[in-house]
Amino acid sequence: MPVIQSLKIGVSGVRGVIGESLTPQLVVGFAEAFGTYLGGGVVVIGRDTRPSGEMIYHALVGGLLSAGSEVIDVGVCPAPTIGHAVVDLRADGGIAITASHNPAQWNALKFLRADGMFLNSYQGEELLNVYHQGAFVIESGDALGRVGRDEGAVNRHLSKVISATNRQAIASLHPRVVVDSCNGSGSRITAGLLEKVGCEVIAINDTPDGHFPRDPEPVPENLGQLCEAVKEHGADLGFAQDADADRLAIVSADGEAISEEFTLAFACDVMAEKRSGPLVTNLSTSRMIDEVGQRHGCSVLRTKVGEVNVAEAMLANHAVGGGEGNGGVIDPRLHYCRDNLAAMALILEGMATRQVTVKEWAESFRPSAIVKEKTPCSASNIQTVLLALQRKYAGEELDLTEGVKVLWPDAWLHARPSATEPIMRVIAEADDEAAARGLCDEAIEAIDEAIG
Repeated sequence: MPVIQSLKIGVSGVRGVIGESLTPQLVVGFAEAFGTYLGGGVVVIGRDTRPSGEMIYHALVGGLLSAGSEVIDVGVCPAPTIGHAVVDLRADGGIAITASHNPAQWNALKFLRADGMFLNSYQGEELLNVYHQGAFVIESGDALGRVGRDEGAVNRHLSKVISATNRQAIASLHPRVVVDSCNGSGSRITAGLLEKVGCEVIAINDTPDGHFPRDPEPVPENLGQLCEAVKEHGADLGFAQDADADRLAIVSADGEAISEEFTLAFACDVMAEKRSGPLVTNLSTSRMIDEVGQRHGCSVLRTKVGEVNVAEAMLANHAVGGGEGNGGVIDPRLHYCRDNLAAMALILEGMATRQVTVKEWAESFRPSAIVKEKTPCSASNIQTVLLALQRKYAGEELDLTEGVKVLWPDAWLHARPSATEPIMRVIAEADDEAAARGLCDEAIEAIDEAIG
């Protein structure tokens, strides 16, 4: 059985570099394990545009069929489309073949359960146990699974987004939008969606061939081309997608890439004014969500980092909206998954109903800055580091849900061990970048001293 130590294993799946840690043999093993875990059943498979996706798809199909699973292929599509398809088709689970924001040499398997949400950490551990034990169900003859194809998954997903959107308001604004799909799974379909809700669209990097023209993570430092295109075309705003269309970043009309934290803040501002209920996000997301909650009389619940952690808390608490500060928006009217197509529609609707620009909307929030750093920390040192941080900040308000989060009236600091790398992630938010960076530096110094 192949070893998996070199893989990155998180709450939503398994990632690796093609030809190194993520090999066909390993993919077949995980497919057999997932089919065994589900007891056969129906499994939906979709993928992003990476050239390695087809190889992984065929390896998955072989393993799933041998375990007696029926496979429904939804083809190249956004990751949220796969979650919708699992529910629409009443499947027993799904697999998204995508490494999301990782570079092109990476790919991944993300496993979904029958409700179209990713496996949580407990379910992921159960699947890994099946994989490690290797006692897979192997069927033969007529008991082998079959492969079908669902041609309508993307259109059903888009129809849901459109039906939940105030198209009349957006059409009255008729915004000019530049969208950068990074040649990912949002290519070809995103421009059509935006046009249907009333936008004039200029699309760049919309060839779905998986050859990424930039780092696919939608953060400001990767959006230079989009910033220039927004200015060149006199657009009202720009949208940047990642490779699997679950995270979104925004560029203002003056060509400035604003923090991806604003994506969730804007979307929640719109969702919270429509309906009642709490907002849910993770511990490392900007305090702007708390400001949104105050505006609309909503409580804010915070979870461990990870899409499924947020989604499960949203479901359990009947949340009005939520997501993560990396640009991942979850609209519970549609499905409990991050979806940047839904995020675009919400943000455009908010601009139209408020009659504001992106810049004006951003300026309506309290000035703040987030600094995100990381420092080496092996698994054997995690507890030592966390205890040292608890002692250092013992006189402050602490949240120990995940790692150590320190809360002050005008700032916060969060240090947590990475689930995929031997590092400690250190994030701070304050009124300005210098203050936030100072908090990070102070925490990193304490971490280094604890490790010795």
